[in-house]
Amino acid sequence: MALSPAELDAYCARIGYGGRREPSLAALRGIVAGHATAIPFENVDVLLGRRISLAPAALLDKLVRRRRGGYCFEHNTLLLQVLLTLGFAVEGLAGRVVWGRPDDSPGPRTHMLLRVVLPEGPYLADVGFGGLTLTAPLALALDAVQTTPHEPHRLTAQDEEIELQARLGSEWTRLYHFAPQRQFAIDYEVANWFTATYPEGLFTNNLLCARPDPDRRYALFNRDFTIHPLGRASEKRTLGSAGELGEVLARHFHLELPISELAEIDAVLDRSAHKGASAIG
Repeated sequence: MALSPAELDAYCARIGYGGRREPSLAALRGIVAGHATAIPFENVDVLLGRRISLAPAALLDKLVRRRRGGYCFEHNTLLLQVLLTLGFAVEGLAGRVVWGRPDDSPGPRTHMLLRVVLPEGPYLADVGFGGLTLTAPLALALDAVQTTPHEPHRLTAQDEEIELQARLGSEWTRLYHFAPQRQFAIDYEVANWFTATYPEGLFTNNLLCARPDPDRRYALFNRDFTIHPLGRASEKRTLGSAGELGEVLARHFHLELPISELAEIDAVLDRSAHKGASAIG
């Protein structure tokens, strides 16, 4: 479904994009950079047990009008609608996250990414990968090291799939691998439902927030807040109260949440920490 002119204007204002609205590589780069830095990755609604809708109207309301964030299905479904409205040849793909997982235990195919076909060739666009969200599209070319405003990336062959890697310091870190087959809206509905409701899942049991600035990345995992300045050592601290959490969310993730919601998040994190401590004991 194409966005209306007013909806497209609101989206462009939200991400601070004032460039040409045409299906070009320059426009894609500007939109991806603006979206990634303006709209945070966050799973507050999932953590609090709320339904996640991928309907275009719901995404516009949440991510644009209410200035909230979301996770991969929300970010990349919205970007898909924007790019289609602008006339891009774009379709959704699905990936398995391997970042932080044992090599022999990949995750389910529950990550959404986009393939955009341009005169220059096909590109990968992904504004919803949390702490390492891409801040530029990547050419879908194997083994070439590609620079972005943040980390260098590369795509490598992984059996019959393609793997995305990022260079962190001197090491290449595996992020996810994906198949070239187009995915449909129903595929994402199923994956979204599982990700948002699975009782033992990462997103249903932990608070995750991330956002890049031009010279750094911010990351929050439960109460652990980390700043990753480009080219310098990371800075980490533990947040001790709902008030401190609210200040960090507002300042670094651009999330202005009501006090009642912050208290609810704080209580959920307390219960999760107690549950984890009991399991260890």
